[in-house]
Amino acid sequence: MNILYIMFDQLRFDYLGCAGHPTLKTPHLDRLAARSIRFTNAYTQSPICGAARMSAYTGRYVSSHGAHWNGFPLRVGELTLGDHLRAGGVDCWLVGKTHMKADAKGMARLGLSPDSIIGARQADCGFDVWCRDDGLWAEGPAGRYDEKRSPYNEYLKQKGYAGDNPWADFANAGRDGDDIASGWFMRHADKPANIDEADSETPWLTTQAIEFMTATQGPWCAHVSYIKPHWPYIVPAPYNDMYGVDDIIPVNRDDRERDDPHPVHASFMNGRIGTTFSRDEVREKVIPVYMGLITQCDDQMGRLFRHLDETGQAEDTMIIVTSDHGDYLGDHWMGEKDLFHDPSVKVPLLVHDPRASADATRGTTSDALVEAIDVTATIIDAAGCEVPSHIVEGRSLMPYVNGVDHPAPRDYAISEYDYSSHGACQGLGVAPRDARLFMVATRDWKMIHCEGGFRPMLFDLRNDPRERIDLGADPAHADTRRRLYGMLHDWSLRMSQRVTVSDADIAARLARGGGTGVVLGIYDETEIDAALTARYRGKVPTAPGD
Repeated sequence: MNILYIMFDQLRFDYLGCAGHPTLKTPHLDRLAARSIRFTNAYTQSPICGAARMSAYTGRYVSSHGAHWNGFPLRVGELTLGDHLRAGGVDCWLVGKTHMKADAKGMARLGLSPDSIIGARQADCGFDVWCRDDGLWAEGPAGRYDEKRSPYNEYLKQKGYAGDNPWADFANAGRDGDDIASGWFMRHADKPANIDEADSETPWLTTQAIEFMTATQGPWCAHVSYIKPHWPYIVPAPYNDMYGVDDIIPVNRDDRERDDPHPVHASFMNGRIGTTFSRDEVREKVIPVYMGLITQCDDQMGRLFRHLDETGQAEDTMIIVTSDHGDYLGDHWMGEKDLFHDPSVKVPLLVHDPRASADATRGTTSDALVEAIDVTATIIDAAGCEVPSHIVEGRSLMPYVNGVDHPAPRDYAISEYDYSSHGACQGLGVAPRDARLFMVATRDWKMIHCEGGFRPMLFDLRNDPRERIDLGADPAHADTRRRLYGMLHDWSLRMSQRVTVSDADIAARLARGGGTGVVLGIYDETEIDAALTARYRGKVPTAPGD
């Protein structure tokens, strides 16, 4: 069986038709949901691109793999999805984005050349690369955000789009007369991007995925990782004006959130992004275009799924659809992501297994607490490989997919955020090592622990599902906070770093017994089996000078 692992960037969990959005059109993903199990309580391991993706690709928590922020290298030697699948005879390919930064110093220390097969895999998060394009080709006085090669920019140049960076000048910009109307300035969001729709990022990547599936023999896992609907918020016609202000769902925010707020929440609310997205005019410009970007993504899913149908691959291909994190879009007086309210930390998750064993759960939803790292374990399991539980901290979702009781359901979900590289760290006067947040969520409660001497945040998800009232300082909920801190403590005691020796390895060693001749703690040789001490009994051998 092949596995198509689709990830969108910054797609909110509730911005799909099948998730209940009243005006957004996503018919192709909705049809997939009708043939899948959809998880409604799926949490990312971090509400920031790089850290979330490194968890998704390793199956490990952020504090386990250590790549806490965008541009923080994933240390050399971390095992990833590709390593686990190749050990079971399944190829693992990348088509699109990873946001992974290679551990160049670690590779140099070990003498790993980026041009070697193993070096290239280390530099590309364990994948074999069909096409990698991380999709953020911004540039400023300090240089470019990303200095890697851009296959997409090369494609645009071949198509005749002028300039050194057509990603910025065409794909993510409109026109204002003869001037560039850059998508970085959100007042231009409703202008059509100055590019043929077929040449824009999402169709281009879909074409790459189709070419991969046409040329590659299975079994394979393909991580098709889209750049959109991530900002810049701009999209070609006809998607730029497909939606209007009347299609926007009401903003989820409350004036009480700004009355004596938690200092960390206040720092993000009062930052440039938060204050910008608190303006109605910004939401009214951006959200219809964000919805247009999503519908364009959905239309490309139609292309992708038709290719599978027409080539007969659909019946042999598992499809998983998710996102790395969400987008506040003005909710809770916030923009972007960063904190742990649902619009930021929850992700969509559809799992379609074409095998008859999944028939019982088609078109159903599950409210089980699941995490992004569980997708990693699920792919390994679905590919017929053993999940190495001493390395991969996720838990396979295949029991849910097959409609049977899960042997180890989660009682809580964890997400982490290191904001030491964010301006909020300096604004709060927090030492970089203390600029860390930990979320623990159950079905009923969500608590965020804040290092640096701050009180926790606490939300009653049952009675306040929109997370508007922070109970972190309320004496009436001290017992709840203690109980959730107990869960966080339980999680902190997990065995996460003994990655070179599994429990099975230990059991095998114990089963072999002490046959290696080490007999510590023995006073007299008659106290143990004579076979264990045979090497140390007998006549004294001849020594030099005897």
